Amino acid sequence: MNFEPLFFNPIFMDRIWGGTELRSFGYEIPSETTGECWAFSAHPNGQSVVKNGKFAGKILGELWENNKELFGHAKGDRFPLLTKLLDANQDLSVQVHPNDEYANVHENGELGKTECWYIVDCKEGAEIIFGHHAQTKEELESMIRENKWTELLNKVPVQKGDFFFVPSGTIHAIGEGIIILETQQNSDTTYRVYDYDRKDDKGNTRELHVKQSVDVTTVPHKADSFDVKVESNGDLTVTTFIECDYFTVEKWDIQGTSINTQTKPFLLCSVIEGEGSIKKDSASYPFKKGDHFLLPSGFGSFEVEGNSELIVSYL
Repeated sequence: MNFEPLFFNPIFMDRIWGGTELRSFGYEIPSETTGECWAFSAHPNGQSVVKNGKFAGKILGELWENNKELFGHAKGDRFPLLTKLLDANQDLSVQVHPNDEYANVHENGELGKTECWYIVDCKEGAEIIFGHHAQTKEELESMIRENKWTELLNKVPVQKGDFFFVPSGTIHAIGEGIIILETQQNSDTTYRVYDYDRKDDKGNTRELHVKQSVDVTTVPHKADSFDVKVESNGDLTVTTFIECDYFTVEKWDIQGTSINTQTKPFLLCSVIEGEGSIKKDSASYPFKKGDHFLLPSGFGSFEVEGNSELIVSYL
């Protein structure tokens, strides 16, 4: 067995709404409109590459296929999760994602997309769109086609440290001036409801997907409740935001030293602030803001120390 953390090189995606704030994580970003950092991805549109140890140079999807022991022999025909950092320099399009059944039929076997957001940082007065006010599918389609966005869309103010669970079927959009860490199903399917009539660098508006959006949107809007749990272990405080069918997402606040045991099929760890190290046996693995590492199945007991904040997800 391989009992060392696997650190991954992030993948950067240029987006019309992107900016330069991902530099604050220590990244050399490829453009002034870098919108997304895919931290853990085994999607065909972007595969994360291991940068350390015996698996250096391997892509995540290849490990899932050929080294099931790293993931506790978890079931599934593809790696199930995708972790991103997003920098919204402008408002993202208003959008909605399908569930597994709809995506499988209409998107060539793609998974659906249930996701969640941790607000890493945001400007004062930042807002997201979360949900809508239509009561029937007919009303939803009518309000979309008549551009009644003020009446239709539900705006929510946000602050640093907020968390949102966004099930498939939820109309949503990240607003200008927000950096989030997103944990989602391994899918790249988005249906655009509205894009503020903006044009790309070639003067073209982006495609909208009104029919698909109406098909998959939950009507009336339903905000799923979740119970946040907080536990302390030495100098480690673990906040569990969500436990659902697709993922569990936690925040680790480390202020010193703590002994822990990895008992999950795998842990995906994204460092959003500070620095520290994982120590196991006689080995030490330093990490810092912007790093993303996987603790494999069977990793067992380890010590974590430092002054840092991590978002951690697992099945």
